[in-house]
Amino acid sequence: MGARVNYVKYALWWQWNSADITQQITTSPSSFRGQDPLLLLKTLQLLWTKKEMKKLKEEIRRGFAGLEDPLAGLLDMLESSSDWKGKGHSLGYYITTELQLWIKEHPAVQQSGIKLKKLQARVLRILAQCPANLLGPLISIYQLHTADRNYLLGHVSHLYHKGDYKEAALLSIKLKLQPDQDVEKMCTPLLLQDKTNLVEDYVGEYPELQSKLLQILDMWCEPGFNIRDITRQYQGLSRYKPDKFNRKMLSKLVFRLLDRFNVDPALCPNVINQRHLRTLNYLFYKRFVEKTMTQENWTDHVQSTVGENRWLQGHLIQLLISYCDLKTAARWAQCCNLPKEMLPYGVADELQKLQIQERVEEATKADNYEESKKKDYYQLPIPRANIHFLQTWEETLQCWEKVLRPGQVVGIDMEWRPSFGMVGKPRVSLLQIALNDEVFLLDLPRLLEHAETEGGKEKLPHFIQMLYSDAAITKLGYGMSGDLSSLAATWPALKDTDKQAQGVVDLLTVDKQLQKSSIDWKKGGRKVDVLSPEQNNEDRGFRQPEKGLSLLVQHVLGKPLDKTEQLSNWEKRPLREEQILYAASDAYCLLEIYEKLCKDPASFGLSSDLTASLVGKSSIKPRAKKQLNKQEVLSPSGQQCKGSKKETSCCPAPISPKEFSVVCDNMLQGLGRYLRCLGVDVQMLENEDDHRKAAEIARQEGRVILTSGLPYQTVCNCDKYLKISRERMRQLVEGSRQAPGDGGAGCLARSKEKPSQSCDAAMPACNAAQPGYTLHSEWPEGLDQCGASIALAGGTVLQVAAIPPGVLDKPVVTDFYCCTRCGKVFWEGSHFGRVVSQFQDVLVTAGDEHL
Repeated sequence: MGARVNYVKYALWWQWNSADITQQITTSPSSFRGQDPLLLLKTLQLLWTKKEMKKLKEEIRRGFAGLEDPLAGLLDMLESSSDWKGKGHSLGYYITTELQLWIKEHPAVQQSGIKLKKLQARVLRILAQCPANLLGPLISIYQLHTADRNYLLGHVSHLYHKGDYKEAALLSIKLKLQPDQDVEKMCTPLLLQDKTNLVEDYVGEYPELQSKLLQILDMWCEPGFNIRDITRQYQGLSRYKPDKFNRKMLSKLVFRLLDRFNVDPALCPNVINQRHLRTLNYLFYKRFVEKTMTQENWTDHVQSTVGENRWLQGHLIQLLISYCDLKTAARWAQCCNLPKEMLPYGVADELQKLQIQERVEEATKADNYEESKKKDYYQLPIPRANIHFLQTWEETLQCWEKVLRPGQVVGIDMEWRPSFGMVGKPRVSLLQIALNDEVFLLDLPRLLEHAETEGGKEKLPHFIQMLYSDAAITKLGYGMSGDLSSLAATWPALKDTDKQAQGVVDLLTVDKQLQKSSIDWKKGGRKVDVLSPEQNNEDRGFRQPEKGLSLLVQHVLGKPLDKTEQLSNWEKRPLREEQILYAASDAYCLLEIYEKLCKDPASFGLSSDLTASLVGKSSIKPRAKKQLNKQEVLSPSGQQCKGSKKETSCCPAPISPKEFSVVCDNMLQGLGRYLRCLGVDVQMLENEDDHRKAAEIARQEGRVILTSGLPYQTVCNCDKYLKISRERMRQLVEGSRQAPGDGGAGCLARSKEKPSQSCDAAMPACNAAQPGYTLHSEWPEGLDQCGASIALAGGTVLQVAAIPPGVLDKPVVTDFYCCTRCGKVFWEGSHFGRVVSQFQDVLVTAGDEHL
């Protein structure tokens, strides 16, 4: 009852008060002159509540004109009200910005001297609480840039020690106090709270601070530096996110700052070295696990990545020992001219044993491989003499005379050096233009150099623009928008070429249409099958499934492109013969694809009027696909089926997202996030997780594995193992292993494995009788022990160096089992008992005669 009485009293008071204020506004606005500014605030609050913005603006100007001290009056209003502390455009913000404009029209109201200093002291207390949008207007109104700098720094320091790190940084930025502050001290708590954008703004206008910050971040990435020493000091932070404050985050931040501020990467040697080391590991994975890089390409990139850096050279030798052998490591040590004291045990000895005969064998092996490639891959139908490598302007003129002819059909492709995640955009190194009977390869770095010295800087861009803008010339490409973007980064004069392009046929569009078609891929009326792994050359091992242009060439022309030169160092001169042939094939195959599709588009499930439907169209981007009507679905053949809710023969019953559960490996985290947005039950591996964890999760939870790598396709799957006692294994390890490799032993791909991690989860149970797994005797005949390595009769080298030292000291590990095909070593680790338990229903206990 008491509450109801109070409410009635408040309503009667507000009605009387509102009427009184409204009357004052309409009858006597000048009556506020010399009165308390809080009465003006009350009037403004009423108008703000009623959303009478025009009257509000007028009353703000009348009111401040009538106040004795408008600047002090504004502070009175802000100090007595709290509505301005929230985000967005509050009444306080509206009043402040209007006063700022009014002061510009009436500069006489501005204060100076002791009176201004008192106002500045008051406004500083407000700045500690106000939102960011009020900082600028208040600093301008009260001329805080003229205040004593030491006083301002002291106030910011007070905010910092209170724990108001964000507010301290924002105020420092607005008052431009950064040059007088400690960058590390100001930015560390912001990084711990994941406020990297604020950190970037803090150093944004000061190159010297940018360099200092980058040097600090790089120091935190030193191999021996413990990041926990930093995070331990700030554990009381609000919104504290120490899990994001790690070397990976710091590395990404460093590269973003290097790119944004255009700072020399040499300023951050630790981060650059770590990125180069990751590049090295990636190159070893491509060459020795996927086996999708040629020896020449791999060598070029390794040399470019390592350079003269002794630290990287040392890691290179360790990787070579793990992936290859001591002889290969010795060759590279000789090439790098490494001092003997840096060489691991055994490598120095091998330097004395290098024989010319081994090089002859490698050359013979390469020749055999080239013969195999001719049989399995697309080959250029034109003679080598018709491939022209152009480096001068005079040579280029002959090219343009032949290319710029009405009715011409040309295939266009571009190549650039892979960046492997380094700073900067790719710059095109080679522009390939294919005609019906010849191919022109334009050496853009050399042509750019000549253009600078000979004054013809705009000639080549002019011809390229003419080519792309001429609707009478059909230009064929694959993913043309990406190529043009890289070309614009190389030559700024070509930045609008994509907007002016006419008569283009992006075969990526055709590829997407072919993928939707249900018609069998045919070549001359017969179905074309994908090559099985057994058909591949033995040196390549498992061949990665074809994709992109290579897959389109295989579908239409019968054989895929050989993409082993794709990751070449295209900036290095002279180009190798393999690079020249690859580059010419990439452009010329577009002509053959287009010709075959135009002759018989129906056999590929395409429209009969292929040319009219494709010329001028750009590639289809996934986010730009047209949505189907809610009552329409796509059948497996790509045709639309008008919907009923019943399942039909052409439209299988869809499943709901909740019925689809997957686990994504750490190469598909982006896809996993998209699937989650669609309601799919997704688990994702962390960046440091091994690929095998996906298999473990899939088994436990019945999930589908989504992976874009080859960890499950490179499993050796051998059925014969060699059993070696722990004592004998210790002798082998002591003689061969000096530095840890990149992974433990196991039949999964080693490039992603962690040090000191066994693959015993993938090892067949040694005490279970399983048909097909044969255990050899302890020391079979044909075993060749030479120095530190041990090889079987078939040449398989046992990878004993990959065994972590601690494993040999475990009493429970009495025997080791070596795969006779790939040479990897297994043992009964901590997971072995759980594996046996998991499969106890299908395993039968037996002796050691079978695995």
